[in-house]
Order: sequence, then C-alpha cells, then structure tokens
Amino acid sequence: MEPTPSKSSLHETIPGSGLVAYFSMEVAIRPEMPTYSGGLGVLAGDTLRSAADLGIPLAAFTLIHRKGYFQQHLDPHGAQTEEVQPWNPADYCTEEAARVTVAVEGRAVTVRAWRYELTGQFGHVVPIYLLDTDLTENSGWDRGLTDHLYGGDTNYRLQQEIVLGMGGVRMAHALGLRINVYHMNEGHAALLTLALLESQLGGGPQGAATDSDIEVVRRKCVFTTHTPVPAGHDRFSTEQAIRILGGERTARLEKLGCFHEGLLNMTLLALRFSRYANGVAMQHGKVSRAMFPEFSIDSITNGVHAPTWISEPVQRMLDEHVPAWRRDNLYLRNAIDVPETEMLTAHARAKEELLAEVGSRTGLVLNPKVLTLGFARRAATYKRATLLFTDEERLKEIAAKAGGLQILYAGKAHPQDEPGKALIQEVVAEAAKLSNNDLRIVYLENYAWDLGAQLTAGVDVWVNTPKRPYEASGTSGMKAAMNGVPSLSILDGWWIEGCIEGFTGWAIEDGANDAEEAHSLYTKLETAVVPLYRDAPEKWARLMRTTLAFNGSYFNTNRMVKQYARNAYYPERPAETAKVEEEAFAD
Repeated sequence: MEPTPSKSSLHETIPGSGLVAYFSMEVAIRPEMPTYSGGLGVLAGDTLRSAADLGIPLAAFTLIHRKGYFQQHLDPHGAQTEEVQPWNPADYCTEEAARVTVAVEGRAVTVRAWRYELTGQFGHVVPIYLLDTDLTENSGWDRGLTDHLYGGDTNYRLQQEIVLGMGGVRMAHALGLRINVYHMNEGHAALLTLALLESQLGGGPQGAATDSDIEVVRRKCVFTTHTPVPAGHDRFSTEQAIRILGGERTARLEKLGCFHEGLLNMTLLALRFSRYANGVAMQHGKVSRAMFPEFSIDSITNGVHAPTWISEPVQRMLDEHVPAWRRDNLYLRNAIDVPETEMLTAHARAKEELLAEVGSRTGLVLNPKVLTLGFARRAATYKRATLLFTDEERLKEIAAKAGGLQILYAGKAHPQDEPGKALIQEVVAEAAKLSNNDLRIVYLENYAWDLGAQLTAGVDVWVNTPKRPYEASGTSGMKAAMNGVPSLSILDGWWIEGCIEGFTGWAIEDGANDAEEAHSLYTKLETAVVPLYRDAPEKWARLMRTTLAFNGSYFNTNRMVKQYARNAYYPERPAETAKVEEEAFAD
C-alpha cells in the first residue's frame, strides 16, 4: 500500500510566504460548471488541481459566467448555432458576505464573490472566488457584466476586465486574504496591477506614481502569456479606455508606456508591472521575446493534471503496476515496465467507451479494430483542420491500405469567428464527400471537458496541424500522451519538446507551404503509423508505453506548478521550497 504523504504545505513551512492569488478570466472547475471555453480555462483548472494536490498556498479569482460560454449545435451541413448555458452558482458554491465596488464608465458597480473549495488528493483546499455583478443595486446592464465568457464586444470585454482585475484585488482585501504574489494568467487580468498601484498611492486614480511605487507593485506580480497570435492580445482604443476606465486612469497608463500604436495593450501592461513573465513552452518563450524584445520572458512548459485526464482503465493499470504515480507524477516514468498486453487492453477499453459515445451522439457504428485518428480543438483557421484533406485521393488510398481509417473531429468556433465557423462546415462537407467503406470521418458537436477526455484517451493517434509558430503550447496532445496515445503533429508548441520520433509519436516535417506539410503527414501515415498499427501490435504497445512514460512523466501540471513555485512565486527561497517538496512527498 502507498504511504500517505505529509500534509505540510509551502504556506505552513515558509514563514511569511502569504498566498499566491491566481487570476484567470476562465477556469475549468468541474464539467457541470460552464466557466471555461477551452485550453486556457482547462489549463487554469489543472493548475489549481495540482496546486491543491501539492499544498501550494493559493487562492484563485475568476468571473462567475452565469450563462456560460455556449452550447454548440451543428446542422447537417456543419453550420454552428449557439445556445446559452445557464447554471446556478448556489448548487456548487458558497456566497461570501463581502461586497466591493469598481468604477465602470463612471458608475459604481457592486461585486460579490462565490467561493468554490477545490480539495486536493491529500486534503489541501484551494479556494476559487467567482466574481459576480448580478446584484439588485446594479443596473440591468451591469448585472449582466459577469454573464457571458468572451461574449459581447470589446466594450463588454474591457468592462469585464475591470471587474476581474480591479474587483478581484479589492475582493481579496475585503476577504482578509494576505497575498504576497499576484499571478496573471493571460492579459485579461492585467488591470489588477492598476488596482495595486492605486492602493499603494492611497486609493483612487489620483496621485503621481514614483519609480519606487511601481517597484512595490512589480515585486508582487508575475505574468503568463499564452498566445503568439497578435490578435490574441487584448487591445482597446484610447476612446474606449477614457470612456470605460476614466480619463485620469487612461492618462496614467499612457504615461507608464502601456499603449502601443495608439491602443491600450493588456499584455504590455502586465509585462511592465511584473517581476517575472513566462511563455508556456520553450518555443513560445522565444516567440514572446521576439514580440516584446524589451522584456525578459522566461518559459515554463504547460502540463495537464494526470488524475483528471488519464482514463479509468489506464488508471487501474497504473495503480497496479506504478502505484506511486498519484503522489508523484515522475513515477509515470515507470510505466515503461507495464506489460504490453495490459497497455493494449486498457486502451481497448477506453476506445470502446469513446466509440460508444460516438454511437450515442450520431447513430454511427465505428469499428474498434480500425486505426482511429483524433483532431479536436478550437476551430481556428491557423489550426488547419482541413490539412488532412489536401490530397483526397491519397487519403483514401491510405485508408484502403490500412484496412480502414476513422477520423474523429470536434471543436467550437467562437460565436464571432466567421472563418472558424466556415472551417467547421468545410470539414463536415469533406466528411460527407470522402466517407466510404474504408474511410469514416465524423465531426462531433459540443466539444467540452467530458468529450475531450474520451477523445484523448480513446483514439489511436492524436493529430495536430497548426501553422507555425502560432501554437503557444497545446495541451490536448499531452492528455493523449497520459493515456499512451502517440501524436502525429507539426513541430510547434509543446511537441518540439515532446516528440521523440518513433517513441512518443511522429513529427510532420516543416514545409514551405500546406501541400508540402500535407505530403509529410501522408508519408508518415503510410510508412510509419499504418504498418506499425496494422502489422505489429506488440511494437505498437511498446510505443504506447514509451509515450506514457516519457511524456506523461514530464508534461503534467505537478511538474509545472513546482516550476512556478521555484521560479515565479518563491525565487528567493529555493532551498526552503525544495525542502517543502521533499517533506510533502516523503514516505
């Protein structure tokens, strides 16, 4: 039986460490709470789950998103429509008595918080405070400010960011939390720096900030940027800033160099007020430094929360052969020694569960023995969901030689992303045109947490084809790897670090254009993937083992959170931090 780790935490062991306050516009807390849209929110949720497992002294702040992101519906031609996802916070959270106000367009908007207690595997609790403006003292418009995740226009977005950043700082103070470090997960929370600066100056937008005042704020703040896509960095016009934030605050932000090309840039604001900043993969760190060369930007590669994303059949296999994996994900390295037959059996069960779900959603009966590829992520054009269809005849030939090929697609397009919506329709049209006895292509609607977990565990190969260098990290392939599922992907984001050719999957070679990269994709399918899957099950089982052992043991949020603790949260106390980690996982 596995020994129970010590329940000591960094907070209890390091005197005066205080709390880390983690701010994120979206957090995937649990499947029933539609408080996230995709990768950023899932990463935030996995971060908090690992912080709870590791005993990190952390509290999180986000918005309540009473009407969720959206539920996706697709018609037979793939046209997307959206439906709100209302939910009741009282079913999962406890309302706090504290109230704070923020100024939005000169109006005083009252904010409350709902507390969700996320409990780690050894009992440590990370409270998540979901900020809410749906109060009778607010106007009808202001009551809806925390309704929709990424809803409305840029005016609505800036107003939400005031609630998150400035309201979150004030709520933390009202709740009596003693916070030493503020972690901004993406630029949506950057206005918390303005709230901290104003607090340092005695409150309100008035007063001149000195270099020492700014340094006081910088010492408290760290920042993670998540996108190399320029449009992914929130920017607002001077007119919007003056109208929504106020003239004095806007003038201060301009003076502090937070405008670029006439626009208030939230990434710039976060960088100027952070003592530590990082991208989310080695390559993304390089890209971010090129985008913002005046700043020092480190990199901490993302991970996923192993117990959340490893399927039940694989968990049972690991519990029998590598029981220490739950308390220390590094032990997933020992999956290299699990019996080949058990690896194949565990995956077969996960695949059966996935195909049963496909059947219940679509009425289609897919073959569990046929090679099945998975492609599921946000429907954005740079992710190139149609690269697989570049040479239709060659794809059909590969399917015939393989003895059958099944491709499962899923993904939502942002309601205002018309090119993304058109991309879904294009995939659905290709599926209708190409599907035959050998080749089955299915687009599953309403991609969310539960379906994502089934897909990453149940397909045989995970495919990712972003246009370089626009993939910051990507975490769906990490979830697949946790289940022994290899990737066939473009060398961008995390896959640059995770690809060991033939041992954790295969790289799609860089090409001068889409056609060249599609050629590489087809060649890898023909010469490496299909023969191994079709003709050598024992070798395929070994591939699954090395995928799980090499990538599962590294690309997890336990490793990632420890890196944040050492490099961002407590960099001045590495010895104490290491001592806490050693004690927390002592036998």
